[in-house]
Amino acid sequence: MPKLVDREARRRDVIDAVFRIVVRDGLQRASLRTVADEAALNIGSVRHYFASQQELMRFAMESMLERVTARLTRRVDRIGALAGHPVAEQLRLTADLLGELLPLDDLRRAEVTVFLDFTTAARTDPAFADLSRKAATGTRTLIHHVLARLAGSGALGPGRDVPAETERLAALIDGLCLTAVLHPSVVTPAHCSGTLRAHLAELATPAPAAP
Repeated sequence: MPKLVDREARRRDVIDAVFRIVVRDGLQRASLRTVADEAALNIGSVRHYFASQQELMRFAMESMLERVTARLTRRVDRIGALAGHPVAEQLRLTADLLGELLPLDDLRRAEVTVFLDFTTAARTDPAFADLSRKAATGTRTLIHHVLARLAGSGALGPGRDVPAETERLAALIDGLCLTAVLHPSVVTPAHCSGTLRAHLAELATPAPAAP
């Protein structure tokens, strides 16, 4: 009797292998052959699920975005209405939520590393451009939604402009991710968390007067 194979489990194994290679050696080393070796499969098995390296890379990026989105959705559902919490607790919950985008542990560091490699590749490879844009716009949509909720609950300081603060916070998160991955001894998980919390605390104060 032929051995039954769990198709989705096999695909997850392959994607996990892609992640390990990208984190360890970079996206350019994630060929079908190296992925097959990393997943302890023959290359024919990998080709059964992915016709080309490009298809495999796109699926890996999509899987990463789905993982992050699922975690964010669960956190949003658990938080519920922010207005029912004191301002300090609203800021803490917001920091925990946005912390899902930062490399604060091995899992999130791997995701951020994969994201950065794909984003770099997307600059010159149109095959990845749509996913890179989807990630960038998704981050800003999330941040805008979070800041709008803080504004609605009274936790955002008077005079704070939500669209402008969205870009400021997105730039901060992008910068922390990049430096933490490239220079982990300079920007540690503690630095990332502390900087994010300090920025959110600043957003709870009145906006500075225009010069």
